[in-house]
Amino acid sequence: MKVVICKDKQLAVAERPEPIPKQGQLLVKVLRCGICGSDLHVRQHCDHWGSLMARQGYRGLTSSSQEVVFGHEFSAEVLEHGPKTKRTLRAGTRVVSVPLLRRGSEIDLIGLSERSIGAYAERTVVEASLTMPIPNGLAPDIAALTEPMAVGWHAVLRSEIKRKDVAIVIGCGPVGLAIICLLKAKGIDTIVASDFSAGRRALANQCGADIVVNPAESSPYADWKEFGFIGDTPSLLELAVGTKEQLDKLPLPWWLVWRMADQLGLGPNRPIVFECVGAKGVLQSIINGAPQFSRVMVVGVCMQADQIEPAIAITKEIELCFVQGYSPLEFRDTLHLLAEGKVNAAPLVTSTVGLGGVEEAFNALRNPDRHAKILIDPTSTATVE
Repeated sequence: MKVVICKDKQLAVAERPEPIPKQGQLLVKVLRCGICGSDLHVRQHCDHWGSLMARQGYRGLTSSSQEVVFGHEFSAEVLEHGPKTKRTLRAGTRVVSVPLLRRGSEIDLIGLSERSIGAYAERTVVEASLTMPIPNGLAPDIAALTEPMAVGWHAVLRSEIKRKDVAIVIGCGPVGLAIICLLKAKGIDTIVASDFSAGRRALANQCGADIVVNPAESSPYADWKEFGFIGDTPSLLELAVGTKEQLDKLPLPWWLVWRMADQLGLGPNRPIVFECVGAKGVLQSIINGAPQFSRVMVVGVCMQADQIEPAIAITKEIELCFVQGYSPLEFRDTLHLLAEGKVNAAPLVTSTVGLGGVEEAFNALRNPDRHAKILIDPTSTATVE
């Protein structure tokens, strides 16, 4: 079968033996596969990525000299069952799968392991227990977005954002756009999106952002007074002293009223900031610009060592929360949000290519004004539009 292999930073279409499903596994025909930002990163920085993962105990891919077939965002069709595998999903069923594969006592990341080929291929093997039927006739193009959208859904849930909170999304690449879509589906009243790229700002509008900002011209935090945020230390000090002065005018003990207000959640407003860039220096720029008490969800993966000034974050009482991946339940729920039309992820897909067009697609994704998510259709001969 045909696959796209990556070795020594080079991509090439090649022939490889048919994968054979083991017990508890399924052989599937790939319908669509998304090109993920992590694929672009690992192609160029595999040795560094491998060393970072090895420090955490994962050794599925450690060197750029290894051959790897990328692809962990995919929709597929069931072809065959491994020995003694339950036939809950019959041949012909269209599915998506959490991209993990059991290898004895170990678990591989599909598409990020030399042993477990990803979906830059005509066919691949998936874990039956992690594979789910695509409901409601959802198109394979959109179903393939389940995995990256699940990353966004996990971040949104971990943020504990409420409807009246202001969400600020920094970076409108595929992850940022996914989060905007999901925030919209969750009914968040105000979504601010920020990106230097005009093309991505346009996509942010299509995905549901209420305010779209070019950070070269204005700050995504510029409207902090309008939203009732506290923007600096003098304002925070004034709030503390002024609140005490006002409460002293009441007939009740001031500390009882203050404590009651705390219990009712009547404290200062604060935004939920989603960092979706993953570049060196971005986290510090958020700390510098964000209002007091901001909760920052770090979703973008920075592959370099970075540094921040803790004193500024402490002065502002900024919360930092780093998130990655999703649970099988979040994956399943994301699939159904897409299939039930509660999330419109269609604007993310900007092109579809065949296996022969993958290298060109990698190059095209360097231009943020042209593309967000490029899908692979292994049966196609198309190249980047």
